[in-house]
Amino acid sequence: MPLRFTDCSFAYRPGEPVLDGLTLEFPSGCTVLLGPNGAGKSTLLSLGASVLTPTSGQVQLGRSVSTDRRQRGEYRRRVGWLPQLVRPVPSLTVREQAAYAGWLKGLSKSEAWERSAKALDRVRLTELAKRRSHELSGGQMRRLGIAQSLIHDAQVVLLDEPTAGLDPVQRGVFRELIDELSESVDFVVSTHQTEDLADIYRSVIVFDRGQAVFEGTVGDFFARAPEGLPVERRAESVYRGLVRGEV
Repeated sequence: MPLRFTDCSFAYRPGEPVLDGLTLEFPSGCTVLLGPNGAGKSTLLSLGASVLTPTSGQVQLGRSVSTDRRQRGEYRRRVGWLPQLVRPVPSLTVREQAAYAGWLKGLSKSEAWERSAKALDRVRLTELAKRRSHELSGGQMRRLGIAQSLIHDAQVVLLDEPTAGLDPVQRGVFRELIDELSESVDFVVSTHQTEDLADIYRSVIVFDRGQAVFEGTVGDFFARAPEGLPVERRAESVYRGLVRGEV
């Protein structure tokens, strides 16, 4: 079930639009949203999570429209959201924090508690369920964030720079986790890193200065690389050819 933006505009300050009449559809499966810092990726995902509301246009998942107040609750139950910074909730255990996220999404306390165990199992945190969340490592905290976004059976999960600051081992765990979960949940992962492109994703959208400058499969993306270029440099070469540099 694709997430679709139709004629969306948004500005933090009058006369300085971050998005201007954007129409974009994220396909099913696992999609990477590539783009330099300042390209508008975080704004786009915040609109997709209904954290922000477009000044014009609409954001839609299936028949649920985030900009319609009557449908917003249903929309939010279908969309999971992992921002760049996942904070521990003081004094709560890992399972309690996961359950709290479910309660905030409209689940009853008993249902949120019951579902929290399954969500933690899906992200391999069951053994740490009784640990205080502030004691988790950075990689473990990101996995707890994913559990929070899955607890209400989201159909699409939006992840904003989820591997930033993680060491190679933590990134490897994250890569394996997303590969497993993407069999049942659609993911949109925002990043400016191209290293894991061929290992995780089905589709690529390159975003620059508030517009999509490329949309296609991973195969389509790599097909743009010059012949004879070493494999490890192909993704970076294509990416640099599409964007106009850091903003």
